[in-house]
Amino acid sequence: MSDNLQNDHVIIESPKPVDTTLPMVIYALYLASIVTGGLTALVGVVIAYVYQGKGPEWLDRHYRYQIRTFWIGLLYFCVSGVLMFVLIGFVLWLVAVVWLVIRCVKGFKGLQEKRSPDNLETWLV
Repeated sequence: MSDNLQNDHVIIESPKPVDTTLPMVIYALYLASIVTGGLTALVGVVIAYVYQGKGPEWLDRHYRYQIRTFWIGLLYFCVSGVLMFVLIGFVLWLVAVVWLVIRCVKGFKGLQEKRSPDNLETWLV
């Protein structure tokens, strides 16, 4: 009879906690790209492409947000680089840096709150 009682107990495993270390590293790589000339951002976007689709939906949205941040940022920085010959590019480069910092901070905050980033499809912040 004791065997039957042991079989009636069901062990419920708690859901595995989601590791947000890698997306945080990607945001940090994006921030470091300001001083490395974009090299670390390239590493970050490769990581985002590799790990996209391998986690819960809210985490996958972060990877998508990071991929979009890379490509939109590349466009913004290239345009500002071309316009540096007209001197307005220096101001646009500074605006692009502020844009990148804001997007990374918003991403960090979303990761800490275990939710997807706000305004996933926007080109702004």
